[in-house]
Amino acid sequence: MKAIQKCRLCQTQMSYYACTRKRDYYRCPHCDSIQLDQSQLLSVSKEKMRYDTHNNDVFDKGYQNFVSPITNYILKNSKMKDVGLDFGAGPGPVISKILSDHGYQIFQYDPHYYPNIQLLNNQYDYIVACEVIEHFNQPKKEFTLLKTLLKSQGYWIFMTDLYDDSIEFNTWYYKNDETHVIFYTKKTLEFLKETYHFNQLAIDKRLIIFS
Repeated sequence: MKAIQKCRLCQTQMSYYACTRKRDYYRCPHCDSIQLDQSQLLSVSKEKMRYDTHNNDVFDKGYQNFVSPITNYILKNSKMKDVGLDFGAGPGPVISKILSDHGYQIFQYDPHYYPNIQLLNNQYDYIVACEVIEHFNQPKKEFTLLKTLLKSQGYWIFMTDLYDDSIEFNTWYYKNDETHVIFYTKKTLEFLKETYHFNQLAIDKRLIIFS
């Protein structure tokens, strides 16, 4: 019998959803997120070891193209005087490099690679998180922090793979990374929009904007 799991995003009791690759997943009936069993979350040290295997070269054109939905959006919709935060910037903060090269102000925070907690005392015009929100072990805590870091007219820009029921979860590539511990549907994003009091939610494939 599987242990009762409370949703780490909305605190609702979740239902058992799937077992794949010896990992157990639960789905929330309220916010519709899918989450890895809490007891199977990696330790901080094992998480860091996994991240260290990423080869994110900021000069790599393929990597720059991968993040271009975010950088293009900011270049078109933000002013150079606006101040941004690259949250979960990782070992290769390519978004920050591209924007800085265009004269934009953006700071990097990452608990492993740029652990400057002083940055968490400020507020920003926009916050970007590329391939980050699926790593949130404690998503309610993380999203609440992100909201406190945002100016009243600011916006979040995320990139992640969304799940929907047309996808066969057991064969879905995105859940195979053992540091991917929470998956979002459009319903989950609507929950975030309402919970954190945004006026608009825009979804363009993997690009997600709360404003």
